[in-house]
Amino acid sequence: MMEDSKPDQAPDEDITLTADALKAMGHPLRWKILCTLGNKEMSVGEIVEKIGTSQSNVSQHLDQLRNKNIVKSRRDANRIYYCVRNEELLSLIGTMRGVLCHTNLNDSYSSE
Repeated sequence: MMEDSKPDQAPDEDITLTADALKAMGHPLRWKILCTLGNKEMSVGEIVEKIGTSQSNVSQHLDQLRNKNIVKSRRDANRIYYCVRNEELLSLIGTMRGVLCHTNLNDSYSSE
């Protein structure tokens, strides 16, 4: 007899948390921050230099990413450093970049 191959349904709370996290990651500037961070720890000032927008703007977006448990922070004297929370999120970000980057999207559509 064949087993039911349907995945277990996630609790509504998990679905909401996941959707909220993906929504937070989906903002263009937040996505740019995540791609800039990669597997490094960077100060707000370093992120601002790489991204080219204001410190207050970057800080607001980092707060949203931190509130959704996507990045974590630590304070060292008067600087705050951020990094992606864990290896699983780094892997997810890498996969999303690989699947959804401009080149791959163009390849998918050109074969139709």
